[in-house]
Amino acid sequence: MDHAATVRRFYDLINAGDFDGFADLLADDFVEHEEIPGFEPSKAGVIEMFRMYLAAFPDLRLEAEDVLVDGDKVVARVRATGTHQGEFLGMPATGKSVDVQLIDITRFGDDALAREHWGVFDSLAMLQQLGAIPANPPG
Repeated sequence: MDHAATVRRFYDLINAGDFDGFADLLADDFVEHEEIPGFEPSKAGVIEMFRMYLAAFPDLRLEAEDVLVDGDKVVARVRATGTHQGEFLGMPATGKSVDVQLIDITRFGDDALAREHWGVFDSLAMLQQLGAIPANPPG
Protein backbone atom coordinates (compact mmCIF):
# COMPACT_ATOMS: atom_id res chain seq x y z
CA MET A 1 0.00 0.00 0.00
CA ASP A 2 1.40 3.37 -1.03
CA HIS A 3 0.06 5.64 1.70
CA ALA A 4 2.11 8.60 0.42
CA ALA A 5 0.37 8.36 -2.96
CA THR A 6 -3.00 8.19 -1.20
CA VAL A 7 -2.27 11.36 0.76
CA ARG A 8 -1.22 13.15 -2.42
CA ARG A 9 -4.48 11.91 -3.97
CA PHE A 10 -6.42 13.51 -1.06
CA TYR A 11 -5.14 16.92 -2.10
CA ASP A 12 -5.74 16.33 -5.82
CA LEU A 13 -9.36 15.33 -5.14
CA ILE A 14 -10.00 18.27 -2.80
CA ASN A 15 -8.43 20.67 -5.33
CA ALA A 16 -10.82 19.27 -7.97
CA GLY A 17 -13.84 19.53 -5.65
CA ASP A 18 -14.33 15.75 -5.91
CA PHE A 19 -15.70 15.16 -2.41
CA ASP A 20 -17.12 11.75 -3.31
CA GLY A 21 -13.70 10.57 -4.44
CA PHE A 22 -12.13 12.05 -1.30
CA ALA A 23 -14.76 10.36 0.89
CA ASP A 24 -13.97 7.01 -0.73
CA LEU A 25 -10.47 7.22 0.79
CA LEU A 26 -11.77 7.72 4.35
CA ALA A 27 -13.05 4.92 6.56
CA ASP A 28 -16.68 5.26 7.67
CA ASP A 29 -15.47 5.48 11.30
CA PHE A 30 -12.81 8.10 10.43
CA VAL A 31 -11.87 10.34 13.38
CA GLU A 32 -10.72 13.95 12.98
CA HIS A 33 -8.52 15.00 15.92
CA GLU A 34 -7.95 18.58 14.70
CA GLU A 35 -10.46 20.79 16.48
CA ILE A 36 -12.57 22.50 13.85
CA PRO A 37 -15.25 24.69 15.46
CA GLY A 38 -18.70 24.02 14.04
CA PHE A 39 -17.78 20.68 12.44
CA GLU A 40 -18.12 17.17 13.81
CA PRO A 41 -14.85 15.22 14.16
CA SER A 42 -16.00 12.66 11.60
CA LYS A 43 -15.85 11.77 7.92
CA ALA A 44 -18.99 13.83 7.26
CA GLY A 45 -17.63 16.77 9.27
CA VAL A 46 -14.36 16.86 7.31
CA ILE A 47 -16.17 16.76 3.98
CA GLU A 48 -18.49 19.56 5.12
CA MET A 49 -15.46 21.62 6.21
CA PHE A 50 -13.77 21.26 2.81
CA ARG A 51 -17.04 22.24 1.07
CA MET A 52 -17.06 25.42 3.19
CA TYR A 53 -13.43 26.17 2.31
CA LEU A 54 -14.04 25.68 -1.42
CA ALA A 55 -17.13 27.90 -1.30
CA ALA A 56 -15.05 30.66 0.31
CA PHE A 57 -11.89 30.00 -1.74
CA PRO A 58 -13.02 28.56 -5.10
CA ASP A 59 -9.44 28.49 -6.41
CA LEU A 60 -8.13 26.68 -3.30
CA ARG A 61 -4.97 24.69 -3.99
CA LEU A 62 -3.44 22.27 -1.54
CA GLU A 63 0.06 21.24 -2.58
CA ALA A 64 2.02 18.63 -0.64
CA GLU A 65 5.59 19.91 -0.45
CA ASP A 66 6.88 17.03 1.69
CA VAL A 67 5.32 13.62 2.39
CA LEU A 68 6.94 11.31 4.94
CA VAL A 69 5.77 7.77 5.76
CA ASP A 70 6.33 5.87 8.99
CA GLY A 71 4.45 2.59 9.10
CA ASP A 72 0.72 3.28 9.05
CA LYS A 73 1.15 7.07 9.43
CA VAL A 74 1.88 9.73 6.83
CA VAL A 75 2.99 13.29 7.58
CA ALA A 76 2.53 15.95 4.91
CA ARG A 77 3.79 19.53 4.87
CA VAL A 78 1.31 21.36 2.70
CA ARG A 79 1.04 24.79 1.13
CA ALA A 80 -2.53 26.10 0.86
CA THR A 81 -3.28 29.01 -1.46
CA GLY A 82 -6.48 30.62 -2.63
CA THR A 83 -8.47 33.81 -3.12
CA HIS A 84 -11.18 34.77 -0.65
CA GLN A 85 -14.20 35.07 -2.97
CA GLY A 86 -17.06 33.89 -0.72
CA GLU A 87 -18.18 34.17 2.89
CA PHE A 88 -15.76 32.53 5.31
CA LEU A 89 -16.66 32.06 8.97
CA GLY A 90 -19.00 35.05 8.78
CA MET A 91 -16.46 37.24 6.96
CA PRO A 92 -17.64 38.56 3.59
CA ALA A 93 -15.39 38.03 0.58
CA THR A 94 -12.34 40.30 0.57
CA GLY A 95 -10.78 39.31 -2.76
CA LYS A 96 -7.49 38.85 -0.90
CA SER A 97 -5.13 35.95 -1.49
CA VAL A 98 -3.92 33.59 1.21
CA ASP A 99 -0.79 31.47 1.27
CA VAL A 100 -0.38 29.39 4.42
CA GLN A 101 1.42 26.28 5.61
CA LEU A 102 -0.17 23.28 7.27
CA ILE A 103 0.89 19.90 8.61
CA ASP A 104 -1.31 16.82 8.23
CA ILE A 105 -0.77 13.49 9.95
CA THR A 106 -2.95 10.63 8.73
CA ARG A 107 -3.16 7.08 10.09
CA PHE A 108 -4.24 4.35 7.70
CA GLY A 109 -5.88 1.01 8.43
CA ASP A 110 -5.00 -2.38 6.94
CA ASP A 111 -7.70 -1.70 4.31
CA ALA A 112 -5.66 1.32 3.05
CA LEU A 113 -8.38 3.76 4.18
CA ALA A 114 -7.61 6.81 6.31
CA ARG A 115 -8.70 6.11 9.90
CA GLU A 116 -7.50 9.19 11.80
CA HIS A 117 -6.18 12.67 11.11
CA TRP A 118 -4.31 15.22 13.19
CA GLY A 119 -3.46 18.60 11.75
CA VAL A 120 -2.33 22.14 12.37
CA PHE A 121 -2.32 25.14 10.10
CA ASP A 122 -1.19 28.72 10.38
CA SER A 123 -4.59 30.28 11.04
CA LEU A 124 -2.97 33.47 12.38
CA ALA A 125 -1.21 34.06 9.06
CA MET A 126 -4.42 33.38 7.15
CA LEU A 127 -6.44 35.84 9.27
CA GLN A 128 -3.70 38.46 8.90
CA GLN A 129 -3.61 37.97 5.12
CA LEU A 130 -7.41 38.39 5.00
CA GLY A 131 -7.16 41.61 7.04
CA ALA A 132 -9.23 40.19 9.90
CA ILE A 133 -6.47 40.98 12.38
CA PRO A 134 -3.49 43.34 12.08
CA ALA A 135 -0.37 41.87 10.53
CA ASN A 136 1.79 44.14 12.66
CA PRO A 137 0.42 44.63 16.17
CA PRO A 138 0.65 48.15 17.57
CA GLY A 139 3.88 48.61 19.43
